[in-house]
Amino acid sequence: MRQQTLASPVPLLRARTGRRLAVLTFREVRDRGAFTAQLDRVLKSATPVTVGQVQRAMSGGAPLPPHSVLITFEHGHRDVVTQALPVLAARAVPAVAFVVGGLVDTDTPYWWDEAEFLVGEGGWARSLSGRAGGSVAAALAALPDPDRRRSLAELRVTARHRAPSVPQLTTADLHLLLDAGLVIGNHGLDHARLDRCDDYALREEVRGGHDRLAKLTGVPVTSFAYPDDVHDLRAVALLRELGYASAFRNDGRLVDPTGGLPDHLCISRVRVDTRTTRSRLDAALAAWAPAASRRRLRGAEVL
Repeated sequence: MRQQTLASPVPLLRARTGRRLAVLTFREVRDRGAFTAQLDRVLKSATPVTVGQVQRAMSGGAPLPPHSVLITFEHGHRDVVTQALPVLAARAVPAVAFVVGGLVDTDTPYWWDEAEFLVGEGGWARSLSGRAGGSVAAALAALPDPDRRRSLAELRVTARHRAPSVPQLTTADLHLLLDAGLVIGNHGLDHARLDRCDDYALREEVRGGHDRLAKLTGVPVTSFAYPDDVHDLRAVALLRELGYASAFRNDGRLVDPTGGLPDHLCISRVRVDTRTTRSRLDAALAAWAPAASRRRLRGAEVL
């Protein structure tokens, strides 16, 4: 007897979630062709909106159109300029690029990439002794922030070779993004995990990134993405003080911009990348994903 094939739940879920917002977040865009196909897929089933529209809708302004989608990028990889920007500009699709402010105009690698490289080169740190497998970056991120910084210093001294340089976004790149209609958001000064920072370090991380990006771009910075997706209440208070209108974390959910009392400083996002399959992308837009994927979004893979 032939086994009956179950229909995909995605169309039904899309019908039920038509008034909700999907915020997609990319980290790197290594494959322009794949990104082009994904963006075209999104445009067939959703309506791109700006972060300004989202902010207004969440404060009681004009509602968003059905099946709205906001495209975001985090960490500020330079391929947002070299790979993503031409595709976005050709289709007039708005987006937000969340940038680690302390890395702009440098060739300094992200600290988690540097740590993994240094350990591979024989680097040693007291905080990592006894570690049984797992991600070096995740182990360091879980430390109090002064210990993370101290451990990185130890790794740099003990490794056989220093980590290779990585060209980061430049001030000119930021202005290219702005001229194309993208919004620059704050992703911290160093991408430190906020719940591992003391009050002084947290303020330096949030306000330091804010001030640097505002100085480099000459425009107000009003959108934030929590490093490591850690929604720290001290950071929320500081963001309110600085006048932020939106802040985001990745938790794999859609957003109801008008339901109840939406928290504009804790907006959900769904993580995708250029390896995401078409069916998975459709599922993300419909807020449906297997349980394992949701666990990954909430788990340790947050850098």
